[in-house]
Amino acid sequence: MNTLSLIALDGPSGVGKSTTAKRVAQQLGWNYLDTGAMYRVTALALHRAGVDLADRPALEALLASLRIEQRGSRSFLNGEDVSDAIRTPEVTKLVTPVSADPRVREVLVEQQRAIGATGGWVVDGRDIGTVVFTNACCKVFLTASAEARARRRFLELQAKGVPLAYEEILADQQRRDHADSTRAVAPLRKADDALELDSSTMTLDEVVAWIVRHHQSH
Repeated sequence: MNTLSLIALDGPSGVGKSTTAKRVAQQLGWNYLDTGAMYRVTALALHRAGVDLADRPALEALLASLRIEQRGSRSFLNGEDVSDAIRTPEVTKLVTPVSADPRVREVLVEQQRAIGATGGWVVDGRDIGTVVFTNACCKVFLTASAEARARRRFLELQAKGVPLAYEEILADQQRRDHADSTRAVAPLRKADDALELDSSTMTLDEVVAWIVRHHQSH
C-alpha cells in the first residue's frame, strides 16, 4: 500500500482535535477535513427526521438522501449551514450511538476516503489512522486527561453563555470516553505507528508546532 500524504489526527472527544487540525492545515497550506462534524451532521439529520437507528429501512433512506458538505470551517446539511446546531449539548449526546453504528460508519468512511485520496489533507477523528487512512504518512494520537478536557469545554461553554456545570461536563466526557473505547466497530485506540501527544499542560500553539515539526521531520 502506497503511503498517502495525509496527517491522521486521532484522539478522545474534547481534546481539541478539530481546532488543532485546522491550524496545522493552515500552517502547511493543506486542506482540513472534519470527520467528527460529519457524524454530528448525521446525528442532527436523524434527530430532525425522527429516525431511530433501530429502524433500518428508514435509516437507509435517510443515508441515501444525506448530502454533507464542508465549506471552509462550516458544515452544511443538504445546503443548510448547521455549524452551530451540531455543536449543541443535545447533539453531543446523540452523536456517540450514531457514530458507533456500522452502516453509518460505512457510508461516511467511504465519503472520507474519496475526499482524502488526493492527499494534502489533515484529518481528525477517532479511527482515522486505524481504519479510514491506514496508509497516512503521519499519524498522531492527541490526548489529555478527562479533567483537562472537561475544564476546557466548561470555559468554552461559559464564554458562549451556556450554563452547564463542570461536573456534568466531566461525567459526560467520561461516558463518551468509555463508549468510544469499547464500541464494537472501530473503537478508539492509538494506531501502532502513531506518536502519542499528551496535551494536558500544553497550549494550542505548542501542540500545533509539535505536530508540524513531527510531520516535517519525515
